[in-house]
Amino acid sequence: MATIINPQAKPRPPATPIDLLNNDTARLYTHIHPMLVLSLYAYKFRSIVEDPVPALTSTLIPLSILQIVYVAICLPPTGGSGSAAAQLEKRKPGEKKKPAPGKLESGVNGKIIPAFLSLVLSVLAATPLLTATLVLFGAPVTTHHPHTFLCAAHISLLATLPLVYVHGVDGETWREIVALLLPIDEVYGGMIGTVFGAWLGAVPIPLDWDREWQKWPVTIVTGAYIGYAVGKLVGGTLLKGRKIMFE
Repeated sequence: MATIINPQAKPRPPATPIDLLNNDTARLYTHIHPMLVLSLYAYKFRSIVEDPVPALTSTLIPLSILQIVYVAICLPPTGGSGSAAAQLEKRKPGEKKKPAPGKLESGVNGKIIPAFLSLVLSVLAATPLLTATLVLFGAPVTTHHPHTFLCAAHISLLATLPLVYVHGVDGETWREIVALLLPIDEVYGGMIGTVFGAWLGAVPIPLDWDREWQKWPVTIVTGAYIGYAVGKLVGGTLLKGRKIMFE
C-alpha cells in the first residue's frame, strides 16, 4: 500500500532535556528536595514495616506536597522553558522587560494550578496503570490489593507527576518516554530511577530471610524512593542530554 505524505506537515523538532528554572532558589532546592523525600520515607519506614496500608496512606499527602513544591519551584510547566536563553528577550538598552504574550506566568495560575493538575492526572491515570503493571510483574493477584494500589500510588507521585508537569499529556511525547527515546534530564532520570529501583526492590522478597521488611510491598517502595533520588541526581548531572535508546 502506498504511503501518503502530507507536504504541509511540519517535522517534529528534536526533544531537548528539561532545564531548571534560571534562579538561585531552583538551583538550591533541587538538591534539597531528594533529601527531604528520603527523610520522609526514613521517618515513616518503621510504621510502613509494621502496618503498610495505613502508613503508606498517611505518607501520600506529605509526598504530594513535596512533589508539588519541587515542580513549582524548580521546573518549567508545560510549554515553558527553564533555560536562560529561552527566557531572555531582546530589548533596547534601558527598556524594561515586558511579559511575552502567550507565555505562562509565574504565580498561582502559572505554577500551582499546573502542579495540582499534574497531581490529579498522576493519581487518576498513572496509578491504575501502574497497579496493573505490578500485578503483571508478580504482585499478589487475589490478596494485598490495598498494598499494591498504594505502592503504585507512591511510584506514580515520584515518577510521573514531574513528567506530566513538564511534558503535559502529548501522546507522541509519552510514547517517546515509554520507549526510552527522550534525552535524560533530572525529571526523566527520576522516573527511570524510580522504576528501576522498584524493580530491584523485588529481589529480597522471595529470599528465605524471614524478615518483617521483606513483606509486600515494603522493599518495592523502598527501592522506588532510593531509585528516585539517585536517578534524579545522575540524570541532572552525569547523564544529562544523553539517550538510552537510539532511533
